[in-house]
Amino acid sequence: MISTKGRYALRLMIDVAAYSNGEVVSLKDISKRQDVSIKYLEQVVSLLVKGGMLISVRGNNGGYLLTKKPSEYTAGDILRVAEGTLAPIACLQLDPIECERQDSCSTIDFWRGYYKVINDYVDNITLEDLANKERARIGNDYSI
Repeated sequence: MISTKGRYALRLMIDVAAYSNGEVVSLKDISKRQDVSIKYLEQVVSLLVKGGMLISVRGNNGGYLLTKKPSEYTAGDILRVAEGTLAPIACLQLDPIECERQDSCSTIDFWRGYYKVINDYVDNITLEDLANKERARIGNDYSI
């Protein structure tokens, strides 16, 4: 299961990609748009900065910028920075597997296949794909 940190990391990165236009995006603005407390976003953004996904710009007009183009990130990259691993079971967290039962495990092939499906999916969706959907969503969200 993806934790709240993983979910918010993905939302935060989509927000920065969708709203940046080459300018820094403030945590305050992200907090308002995503309806997530600044305190919690500070924890998430710290992971993303340490993971090399965001650059922090300090000062009155400070905020965050992506370190590369949105097309160069995958959802899997972002989730792995926040979660550490997407492995569905503990024994698949290490490569090679360090389980004494792996040769006699009747379910290991199932879990490997499941893990492959997860990785294939999240690694084929870019941040650009997700940001474009967000831009389309907000472009269609207007008030009279």
